[in-house]
Amino acid sequence: MPDKETTALATQSTTAAAVFDASFLPNTADIMEVMEANMEGIDLRFEKVKVPSGGGLSWKVPNEDGGADSINELIGVIIDHHPINAYWAKEYSGEKNPPDCSSLDGITGIDIDLNSKKPCATCPMNQYGTALKGKGKACKNMHRVYLVREGEIFPLLIAVPPTSLENFKQYARRLTAKMRKSSSVLTKLTLAEAKNDGGIEFSKIEFRRAGDLEKESAQKMSEFAKTMKPYLRQIAIDADEYNTEGGNATDGVVNVSDAEYNDAMGFQSTDAGPEDPSKAW
Repeated sequence: MPDKETTALATQSTTAAAVFDASFLPNTADIMEVMEANMEGIDLRFEKVKVPSGGGLSWKVPNEDGGADSINELIGVIIDHHPINAYWAKEYSGEKNPPDCSSLDGITGIDIDLNSKKPCATCPMNQYGTALKGKGKACKNMHRVYLVREGEIFPLLIAVPPTSLENFKQYARRLTAKMRKSSSVLTKLTLAEAKNDGGIEFSKIEFRRAGDLEKESAQKMSEFAKTMKPYLRQIAIDADEYNTEGGNATDGVVNVSDAEYNDAMGFQSTDAGPEDPSKAW
């Protein structure tokens, strides 16, 4: 019977090289030529995958038939990610209005009514305790993740909500500590149930490394990421990006828990135990 060390090494070897063939991607020159020929004056849009409401554990991913497939995990390569902020002055009630103020870099916000720029860090609406409900912020701090699945040229756009931000940050830190770029590894996104302080169930995204890409695929994905990045960073924010699947922003995603609030404010969390090393990847 194999001992624990042998089993651990066997497990490590199976995830060392991920099976992801990037040969389906066109070369960089062809991508640039087609984008420049076809996309002038046209907004670039990608399929958005939302976090389900009510603590759901399945993703609904649009398919080529116009419907959606229900799957338990998303697996692909993250070619880009960046912070975004969005503020709606009125509570969501079904309209698909753009935010009253938004930021595509998490640094500078643009107020559409005043047509002016303002720093996000000092904006009154970007402070804890300003949300219409709970202890959160009136301005929603999110993080866009662009995930390319094998065989698909365009990435899925996943807006990581405020309550899943720390999970993504921890994942990014772990990759950085191992000197791995997000475009060089296969990432798996799953959903876990959680409750806010009001007892409302919601879903949190969990990020795991599913393996490292082989050198050739990693190089091709890196080049593809560099080509796409300028286009990805220009996509406008809309209400669908924040509202959860089958519900809206009041389904518990808005309201941070006491532990998350304390962590954000730099206080000692009362219910957060030591991180489980087994969940690092």
